[in-house]
Amino acid sequence: MYAFDYQRPASRDAAKTSGAGADTRFLAGGQSLIQAMRLRLSQSARLVDLGAVADLKTIKADGNGVTIGAMATHAAVAASADVKRIVPALAELAGGIGDPMVRNMGTIGGSIANADPAACYPAGLLALNATIHTDRRTIAADAFFTGLYETALQPGELITAVSFPAVQKAAYIKYKQPASRFALVGVCVAQTPGGVRVAVTGAKGSVFRAKAIEEALTKSFTADAAKAVKMPTDGINGDLHGSAEYRAAMISVMASRAVAAALAR
Repeated sequence: MYAFDYQRPASRDAAKTSGAGADTRFLAGGQSLIQAMRLRLSQSARLVDLGAVADLKTIKADGNGVTIGAMATHAAVAASADVKRIVPALAELAGGIGDPMVRNMGTIGGSIANADPAACYPAGLLALNATIHTDRRTIAADAFFTGLYETALQPGELITAVSFPAVQKAAYIKYKQPASRFALVGVCVAQTPGGVRVAVTGAKGSVFRAKAIEEALTKSFTADAAKAVKMPTDGINGDLHGSAEYRAAMISVMASRAVAAALAR
């Protein structure tokens, strides 16, 4: 690990002051960043640990949905009564991330800022039509994830919370890698006021919406309708875990299971 300056501010304002500078990074749960730094795959002159900023950990419900602070852990999201009541699919998604140690350390803000192509939260944000709040602006989930480990965040921009509107029905199902529990293919399906949304993680370099499955489910919100869609292999990952053809087929299978789970609520 390369040498770096470490700071742990106690307030959001202090975090912003500490975070000024081109070679500064915010530290959330540290489940990915610290490991990369230990392997010397990542380097920053300064790390600003957000763990002591209490107001970034809150989970609040209102008439429109639920807002989750960026430093809320996966375990906190999974256990939240408000999340379970308003967006139960999100609580179940959070409860299936990693193992207990990861869920008690990892945070929603850290996960989406890292934008791992096989992470679960990006699919949840995209399908559930979430809004990302930063210290500078709000960003729709559709515009947030831009590529492999890439987001719309600007240098020094701090995620403060993520808002999820209430949806009619939703579920997330993943075919997981047994050791890491990352998604080899994960699909989140949601019936929202604006229509059906289907988001896929683990299959490409970044989370994406499966428009063909959305169209099929708009006509008939059934497991059979989702399973009947033949997804193209363009841009689909192929590796030792599965070919591009296999992953493309699994998208439809996972989507059909997600629809069945959503209808069973």
